Amino acid sequence: MIKFPPQAPPAFHLLAKPTGAICNLDCKYCFFLSKEMLYPGSRFHMADELLETYIRQLLEAHGRVPEVIIAWQGGEPTLMGLDFFKRAVELAEKYKKPGQQIIHTMQTNGTKLDDAWCAFFKKHNFLIGLSVDGPRDIHDTYRVNKGGAGSFDQVMRGWEYLRQHGVDFNILCTVHAANQDQPLEVYRFFRDELGAQYIQFIPIVERATAQFLPLANVGWSERPGGERPLYVQSGSLVTERSVDGAQYGRFLCAIFDEWVRRDVGQVFVQLFDTALGAHVGQYSLCIFAPTCGNALALEHNGDLYSCDHYVEPDYLLGNIQQTHMIELVASDKQRQFGRDKQETLPRYCRECEVRFACNGGCPRNRFIHTPDGEDGLNYLCAGYKLFFNHTHRPMQMMADLLRQGRYADEIMQMEIGD
Repeated sequence: MIKFPPQAPPAFHLLAKPTGAICNLDCKYCFFLSKEMLYPGSRFHMADELLETYIRQLLEAHGRVPEVIIAWQGGEPTLMGLDFFKRAVELAEKYKKPGQQIIHTMQTNGTKLDDAWCAFFKKHNFLIGLSVDGPRDIHDTYRVNKGGAGSFDQVMRGWEYLRQHGVDFNILCTVHAANQDQPLEVYRFFRDELGAQYIQFIPIVERATAQFLPLANVGWSERPGGERPLYVQSGSLVTERSVDGAQYGRFLCAIFDEWVRRDVGQVFVQLFDTALGAHVGQYSLCIFAPTCGNALALEHNGDLYSCDHYVEPDYLLGNIQQTHMIELVASDKQRQFGRDKQETLPRYCRECEVRFACNGGCPRNRFIHTPDGEDGLNYLCAGYKLFFNHTHRPMQMMADLLRQGRYADEIMQMEIGD
């Protein structure tokens, strides 16, 4: 029987990376490609023994909750092959407790999907996150293969397999310099062409120091001569691919204005749902919660890191083959990592009118100065303030509807005003 440390959270989210940073694509903004440098000489292939240890410990660590999410990411997880995930499902069934529900998820670029993969996903009720950045011309700007060619056609083939097999999927769209000025074109493509009901918009913010910025602007893949920086959370500059902070807010506002008039209850945009949750006192997304520390990353060799965005030496908690993951999750180091988000919030943020919804955003992006010169302001602050202020009234209206036991989509028949 597992003994839970006093600080152990009842639940946490863990992204497992069975191939580490290895991917068949070479997306220009994917800083995670550089994490390959953390494990020189590795095969980047999660061993069967480690897979069993991971599944067993994850289910043991969630023994006090009725639902457990087993989440796979990369790199590109499908490079492990279908048999690996068949084994993962079998192990989940073996170790789950009576009454415990397992939710399987995978984030993929979609290029390897076929009938066999999608039949498996459907059979085991996988939720698939499909990475798409918009229509062909936008998507192919940065999401390219190892030869530099666009990946749009291969991704759309994968989407078609998902659709044919009735697999639940959501779209993960990164927002960057190539699509930040075309919000409605992007949103309507997902809604009208792909039939997406669940969409995430993830801002691309690639930090860099003055020394590494020229190299970072080239991209994070291997290059002749070895001039390849390891991406770590340092520096106050950003690459030319990065989204503009204020423009990210305008991007979200433009989509929200269309969504709130015609798509509430039909299309679910993660950030909109999260903002609405903040208006009723609930936080479903770690970046906007007052504290963090409950969204970790597991590397292919069993190394556990504080966060998917902090897979770097300073944030290595330990290895689950030596220490049970619940002890690492509950460790003083990890709990302090989570508290630091709140404890290092600058005064400018503490006094901000949208703090209730933003809480300073993700710590990885808090690297610019406040107007009065204090460290720790979020690079996306201007965009967040614009979005949360712009949506405040309709969010309040929807929150009031929910408190009355009504449905948020009733707002589409109401006068919102300015």
